[in-house]
This record gives sequence, C-alpha cells and structure tokens, in this order.
Amino acid sequence: MTTPPKTAQRQSMAAARLRKHADYQRAYAAGRKRQSASMSWFLAPQQPAYDGAELPSGPRVGLTAGKVVGKAHERNRIKRRMREALRRHISLFPIGCDLILHPRRAVLTIDFKKLEAEVVRILQQAKTEAARKPVPSLPIQPAASL
Repeated sequence: MTTPPKTAQRQSMAAARLRKHADYQRAYAAGRKRQSASMSWFLAPQQPAYDGAELPSGPRVGLTAGKVVGKAHERNRIKRRMREALRRHISLFPIGCDLILHPRRAVLTIDFKKLEAEVVRILQQAKTEAARKPVPSLPIQPAASL
C-alpha cells in the first residue's frame, strides 16, 4: 500500500534568515527605511561579511520586534505570524538583497489575510527595487548622415 503524495510541500526559511547582529547593522547602514501600513522595512544590497568573503547564497529576511511592541508573548506571536506570511511567499524574496521588517503592534490583531497581502506588497516592491539597477550612461553617437 502506497501513501498518496503530499499536496502542499512546506518550505523552510532556515537558509533565508538574517541571523548575525553584524548583518543587521550592515543592512541598516546600507539600506533606506520605508514605511507601510503596519510595519517599517529596510532593503539593502547584500555585502560580504568581511574582505575576501563570498556573498550569501541567496536572499535573506530578518525580523525585529522590540519591547515597545509588547510583552514577550505578544512579540513572539507577532514574529510567528510574520514568519508564516513570509514562508508562504519565499519565491518573492528580492535576489541579492537583505530585507529587514519591523512590525508594529497592529500586526498582533490584524486579520492574517490582510497581513499576508501587505507582506506580499512589500516583497513585490522590494523585488522591483532590487531589480532596478543604475544603467551606465552610454556616450551619445552622432547620427549618420545620408
């Protein structure tokens, strides 16, 4: 007797998480703060940890929830909700960038569908911004005369 295949494969975010304090500090220094309805976020290009090091293997996301957001159990619930919303949309992570999300207290009570829609909107905005790179200016060629 064989078991039926799983319909929904659960993806892990383990490799796509910012973990080190130095990585957060680098992203804060190189990135720019942006605001959305229930969170603020930073997007920064990935940089090696030190000279001669390789870039991280893929896009990374970090979450922070300070004590101003609430008590420990509230902060943990906010982070669990954010991780789940992010896990469902790993394919939208901006390539070559580090993204840090600072949820506000409203994330604790907002409907999960609205939270997920906001996370998707932020990820899409970050992805388009990461794809937009300055194009080097080309010298202007004079038009050929006939």
